[in-house]
This record gives sequence, structure tokens and C-alpha cells, in this order.
Amino acid sequence: MKKKQIHFLKLYEPVHEQFERFCRARVYGEMEYSDLMNETLLVGFEKFEKLKSETAFLSFLIGISIRILGSKNQKLREERMTTSMNINQVKDENSSTDLSTDIHFLHESLAKLSVNQKEAIILFELNGYSIKEIAKIQNASESAVKQRLKRGRDNLIQIMNFESTYKIESINHG
Repeated sequence: MKKKQIHFLKLYEPVHEQFERFCRARVYGEMEYSDLMNETLLVGFEKFEKLKSETAFLSFLIGISIRILGSKNQKLREERMTTSMNINQVKDENSSTDLSTDIHFLHESLAKLSVNQKEAIILFELNGYSIKEIAKIQNASESAVKQRLKRGRDNLIQIMNFESTYKIESINHG
């Protein structure tokens, strides 16, 4: 058991920052990123023997976190519908006061994308995954991933342009 723990931590240390960045961006406004990280690491440690290649360790963790989120979202879907809670209005209580406005605005905008578009953009733009790697993680074709990236970027541009225009107008008229 101790050997397994040491080996797991040896693989985790170099990917910690990338994994944390993925979790922060992926769950922004939905839940605590640290909860997702902890739950993923626990499941990852339990299923560590199923890891086929040490070089795929980060993908292994991201895949687990995506499945955890899918499971949680499925359970919460009914609750969200009955309470009419708008996920995009949930504030991140972990954000520090000195967090850049641009980063905060980007996270809010990302939260408005579909799950597949958001994951594809986070994996590609923030974590540096290739389209082929994302296709494997999302269990989709490479062309589907390319389409998600294109549509996601287009949607982000529309969201960010609309909201920045809206904020400027409300400041000028407020």
C-alpha cells in the first residue's frame, strides 16, 4: 500500500498545477474545485492499477473528474429544475479579491458554454492537450472536438462581447 501511495504521488506532483487549473475552470460557479480534486484523487488512487501508461496519468485523472461531474450533474438536474436556480449566478466563494477582472469574466463566460464545449476549450487552451487527446478523453471523434472548439470560441466571443457592451451601457446609464 505504501509503495502504491508513493508511486501515485510521484506521478501526481508534476501534473498538480495543470490538474488544478482544469478543475478550477471546469467547475467554476458549480461547486468547489477542491472537492472535485479530492474526490478525483481518491477514485484515481483506488483505480490506480487500471492506469495503462504513466504518461497518461493526467488524462486518467481528467477522465475520472469528468465522470464524477457527469454523475453529480445528473443527480442535481432535478433539484436545479425545481429550485429554478441559475448556475451562472452562483458566485465563487474561493475567488480572492485580487483576482483579475479579466480572468473572472472569462470564467463566468466559460460557465455559460455547453459542457462539451467548455471541457474542450479548457483542455485545449488551458491545459495544452492535442485534439487527438481531447477526442480520447471526451470519447468523441477529432472532427467533433474541432467543431466543439470552433463553436465554443464563437460562443465565447458572443458572450464576452454582449456582456462587455451591456456592462459599459449600464455604467454609462447608471
